[in-house]
Amino acid sequence: MSFKVGVGRSDFEALRKSENYYVDKTDILYELVEETDNQVTLFTRPRRFGKTLMMSMMLNFFSIRKDNRELFEGLKITEQKTFCEKWMNQYPVLFISFKDVEAENFDDAYGMLKLRLSEVCIEHTDLKSDSRVNRNDTETFDRLEAQKGNQFDVKNSLKTIMRMMHTVYGKKCILLIDEYDVPLARASEKNTTDHKYYSSMLDVIKGIMSMALKDNEFLEFAVITGCLCIAKESIFTGANNFALYSVLDEDFSKYFGFSENEVKKMLFTADREDKADIIKEWYDGYVFGDSYVYCPWDVMNYMSALKKRKNASPKNYWKYTSHNGILLTFVERTDFDVTEKFETLLNGGTIIQSISDELTYDTLHVSEDNLWSVLLMTGYLTKAGLEEEGETVSLKIPNKEIASIFEDTVVAYFRNTADTSDILNLINALWESDEAGAAKLISDLLWYTISYNDYHETYYHAFLAGIFVGHGYNVESNKENGLGRPDILIKDKRNRRAIIIEAKRSKKESDMDKDCDKAIEQIVRENYGKGLYGYTEILCYGVAFFQKQAKVKKLIDKELFPQ
Repeated sequence: MSFKVGVGRSDFEALRKSENYYVDKTDILYELVEETDNQVTLFTRPRRFGKTLMMSMMLNFFSIRKDNRELFEGLKITEQKTFCEKWMNQYPVLFISFKDVEAENFDDAYGMLKLRLSEVCIEHTDLKSDSRVNRNDTETFDRLEAQKGNQFDVKNSLKTIMRMMHTVYGKKCILLIDEYDVPLARASEKNTTDHKYYSSMLDVIKGIMSMALKDNEFLEFAVITGCLCIAKESIFTGANNFALYSVLDEDFSKYFGFSENEVKKMLFTADREDKADIIKEWYDGYVFGDSYVYCPWDVMNYMSALKKRKNASPKNYWKYTSHNGILLTFVERTDFDVTEKFETLLNGGTIIQSISDELTYDTLHVSEDNLWSVLLMTGYLTKAGLEEEGETVSLKIPNKEIASIFEDTVVAYFRNTADTSDILNLINALWESDEAGAAKLISDLLWYTISYNDYHETYYHAFLAGIFVGHGYNVESNKENGLGRPDILIKDKRNRRAIIIEAKRSKKESDMDKDCDKAIEQIVRENYGKGLYGYTEILCYGVAFFQKQAKVKKLIDKELFPQ
């Protein structure tokens, strides 16, 4: 299969030269320059939606320091011949990413910022050798390059470099800032060790932005990306001709994420068209402005897996790319109750919320509306449709991948809040073969979790595993034993006894009894007890779930269960 996938590649030049598959988004260049008059453009999108690759593409197109006509050969933008003659590799471009500017305290994060500025200076070290460059700028540049600049140097850094570029090339500069809000996102987290970290970092980032964007005579235009739009009065004060395009806006909505046609074309090229329904179920469902899009990170990861294995199963690739603690923070809040709304979302429904696309990181958690806004802007939720009116938005979980993250959060919430005495009583009931008592206790524990009428069996498995972990037993979940994989295996090595549990999800309440029997039959048929040599007591249970009810049955005929 000739289809070539570059997972995680965000360098446009490297991606094109390696002949990896590229979804052509170059039309954005023409639309950005010719169809708007923005001096400062901010695009906000969730992580892993192609922002960095887009910025790298812009750098390679505009930069006067490059000759990249071959890289763009065959791409849409080359159809705009007059535009390309005027703009392709014709302007000085300053590109900087704040992606790695984060730490647990201000000093370390500020050090990372100075390191990043130093790296930018090293990339442009030839500027200081030009005799036309002002000596004061050269001295500031030297301090920044050596990571010895003071805070004024840092705040003035981008404007200083742009002034030097303007002197050398005789043209105004295009400024590209990627992941501008990462330093503030990290500074706002509660587990940082420096309580003044956010205000200190805000002062620095605001200073950099203000100097670079406000009344900067060396600026042609700027493009900035991030996850959230920090309120303009907080960080972009005075920026001229400022334009924000968030997940709510129709303009530019098709450029971040893959359309269905783009995914179908990719599947055709890879000879994997039979996977269209699976990839749609797992990674589609986002609504940005008036565009329906797939998450590019997930699609490319899955396409890479399909290249190696034609029947590769889809996975949750997105949950490891960003911190998912905000969901747990949400459900743990005691000052407002979001239980019913979470239940609606988990059951495939929609909720209507007031949404703001301008927030400040230090106030994200002050209101319920702010938290829903964050979940929308960061990709945990999406608009339910194209038609929205006023300040309220219909929200839903976009796809199966994100639904699984919500389910995991519900399990974690239960694990963190479940009454220890109830759990110990449940374990004792199982050791004592009290089927009715165990069923009642499991049902009681389920009652206090968020209702979910379409639980998957895997959810119940995780629910049971979470009950038993951390109570003095060796708990194994879905580990290889015998001829199959028991859902839960609890070992009490000290007393040489063990419990095997197989869980089933019943489609209706009347099926629970027979589903318990099916679970027990599976334990016997697959010989899950094989390998438990030396254990003098092995108790086997079939557990059936229907919504928030549980039924427990014990294997009675021990002759059916060889040890």
